[in-house]
Amino acid sequence: MGLEEYRAPTKVKLAALWTSTMFCYVYGDYFGLYVTGTLADMNQGNMGPLGRATAAVLTGTSLMMAVPSLMVALSLLLPARLCRWACIVLGLLYTAIMAASVPGSEPFYKVLAAIEMALTLAITVIAVRWPREVRRD
Repeated sequence: MGLEEYRAPTKVKLAALWTSTMFCYVYGDYFGLYVTGTLADMNQGNMGPLGRATAAVLTGTSLMMAVPSLMVALSLLLPARLCRWACIVLGLLYTAIMAASVPGSEPFYKVLAAIEMALTLAITVIAVRWPREVRRD
């Protein structure tokens, strides 16, 4: 006897993918703390390739990371049409951001970046292929 298969609605799939993406982001940043010199740089007020940890840099970085965090909930709460376009645009944008951050990075970061890019591309593909409503006239 086969196992029962659950078909998750599109919005649930998208929320799950944004959640997985966020976990990879968090672990990548956390593991980055173990790279020699990172904590010393942080104590000097530096944010790696972003330079000095100014109020503007910290605010910009916070906003950049808040968007995928919010997409976990917004994938479930937004109207379908708006959710679809947000996931297409943001999925591509965050794929590009990760691709730009890979050169010169640590091997562990490259692995997580590849996974993150696969996740954000999956978000984009699922949003592009969003099922249409069947009209019953």
